[in-house]
Amino acid sequence: MPEISDIRTRAVLPISTVIALTDLSARQIRYYEAQGLLHPLRTPGNHRMYSLKDVDDLVEIHSQLAAGFSLAELRDAQKQPKSKTKLSDEEVRAALRSELLNQGRLNPRGDSPTQGFGFRP
Repeated sequence: MPEISDIRTRAVLPISTVIALTDLSARQIRYYEAQGLLHPLRTPGNHRMYSLKDVDDLVEIHSQLAAGFSLAELRDAQKQPKSKTKLSDEEVRAALRSELLNQGRLNPRGDSPTQGFGFRP
């Protein structure tokens, strides 16, 4: 039986199925491909075929764009190598704290976390 990771990368889905799974239009999917964010396989007849990983990537791209990221930021993030090093608890907490404090800059009301939530400036 094939490994799950092999199944997730097997390109067997036509664009019509991907449209149904992601609620994106064909134009959006092709645009993300043109921007270098997605690389579906092509059949000998030049039809795009997508894998489950591609579907996951499309959903992630769409949610990140909705969250305010730019296409350039998404491309840059894809180019950066994935780190496999383990972080210490202290490093994870510092990163989480920084991220939560930065969320305040996206809040239109200007509310920010306070000490009541366990944050100490």
